[in-house]
Amino acid sequence: MTSRTSTSSESTVPLREVLAFDDSGTLRAVLAPAGLDVGVRGVAVGDEGASQPFDGCLVLVVGVPAAAAEAAGPVREAAGRGASGVVLRDTQGAAVAPEVLAAAEESGIALLTRAEWADWADTAALLRSALACVRAGLDEGAPGSTAGGAESLTALAAAVAEYTGGSITIEDTRFRVLAHSATGPEADGLRRSTILGGRVPQWRVAELRRSGMLRVLWTSRDVIHRAEDADGPERLIIAVRSGPEVLGSIWAAADGHTLSPHAADALRRAAEVAAPLLVRHRLRESGAARRRELALRGLLHGDGDARTHAWSLGLSPDAACAVVVVERHGAASAVGDRTLEVLALHAVSYRPSVQVLRDGDRLLALLPVGTGQEGDALRLARELAMLAPSLPGGVPVLAGAGPVATTALRAHASCEEAALIVRVLRERAAARDDGAGPGRYADAAAVGPSLDVARVLDAVRPVWEAGGGPVHELVRDDLASGGELVRTLAAYLDASGDVARAAARLMVHPNTLRYRLRRVRERFDVDLDDPDTRLLITLAVRLTG
Repeated sequence: MTSRTSTSSESTVPLREVLAFDDSGTLRAVLAPAGLDVGVRGVAVGDEGASQPFDGCLVLVVGVPAAAAEAAGPVREAAGRGASGVVLRDTQGAAVAPEVLAAAEESGIALLTRAEWADWADTAALLRSALACVRAGLDEGAPGSTAGGAESLTALAAAVAEYTGGSITIEDTRFRVLAHSATGPEADGLRRSTILGGRVPQWRVAELRRSGMLRVLWTSRDVIHRAEDADGPERLIIAVRSGPEVLGSIWAAADGHTLSPHAADALRRAAEVAAPLLVRHRLRESGAARRRELALRGLLHGDGDARTHAWSLGLSPDAACAVVVVERHGAASAVGDRTLEVLALHAVSYRPSVQVLRDGDRLLALLPVGTGQEGDALRLARELAMLAPSLPGGVPVLAGAGPVATTALRAHASCEEAALIVRVLRERAAARDDGAGPGRYADAAAVGPSLDVARVLDAVRPVWEAGGGPVHELVRDDLASGGELVRTLAAYLDASGDVARAAARLMVHPNTLRYRLRRVRERFDVDLDDPDTRLLITLAVRLTG
């Protein structure tokens, strides 16, 4: 991230107008001792060298959150170096530390916080765009601007159409139409289908790629001319950039009219004006996606206010729901990542209301459940488990269907049980040594008492780890030397004390097994005839794997 974006010659912009540009909720003004009309000249990062002045800048304090008392120091330092305000990171809605508020009040510096779901790169881009956009709006007579503030993309498209004498579309890098001017009766079919469909048709994009036009568009910094041909009228195109990054493009088509001699100049100016507006559009989209991800993560993991998370996801807090957890079965790999990506798309297509979170090596799918849909979580788990190994290069997965939670506020309980079901499936696969087998799926009924056993093991693990005695000594010493006795005890107990059956499982002679059991008694003084000892050994074997 570039640390500085101002010079002393640049005009200041009122903080009020910078905040007005932020329609995504990224920034919150906590305190403004000098009022919201304090001038902002640029953006700086707080870890710059002490010799670097912050004259009129908003300083991003990236090291400490607003809730930490130690943030008071950077606030005072920024004020001492001429900053007009500081931006600190919010943390799950925690209150700003009193020491930080006092430092801002005493220093007379504005204090802002950055939403938890945003990041510093987005925040810096937002502030730079706000300054550029407001400054562009102060330039009277520029296409798409009026004295006092820059206009929207739609107004910009209309203004550029007037300056160029053509029909205008403003598109992002995925060729989605973000804004367009009025479409007259002379408009060609391509323009009509593009506007009606909200994006350039795929065949047209493919043609532009084959012809080399896209390469020219994304690499050129000037207006590109496309002569009239059988496919459409004369067009002028320019890429919209923010520094080296391409944000989108502006297209001017001569639909039934001749383009103005000054059309190219108008497009160049329009691209400058459009850049901060496209940045804001991109931040609005990415911010909305991050807020949804943060809300979904909080709801599924039981963090934060579940009711607020549910509303943020467009889900009634009283809606019943279930969670499916999918984990890849095997070592992490790029192929495994691609499998999970395809499964995520499949899960979303299962029903429009399904919401999916990628959580490391897992997928978490939240399904609102209506009347008659109680079995949908298991059906989705089955589809994903069966689909994974059939994909090109696909890897097996394990899928657990959690129970229906009566309200969305209990979604985390369904998620926890689904994850526990996956763990049981994984342990069963390991016990059968069939890790390369196909994906599997289950709900609580399918795994039976193993689910409760997993809960019991989780509950007793701290007790076991804090304990001592002969069984602890046996397990610790034997595992350190290879675990032969522990494996023998596991087979013996699983066979309910049947020596012949346990020996067959271990592929050893029954006398060998009897010899090992004598070693357990004689060396560690462990009495296998005692039921409490057998229970403790059973738990120890399960807890140590």
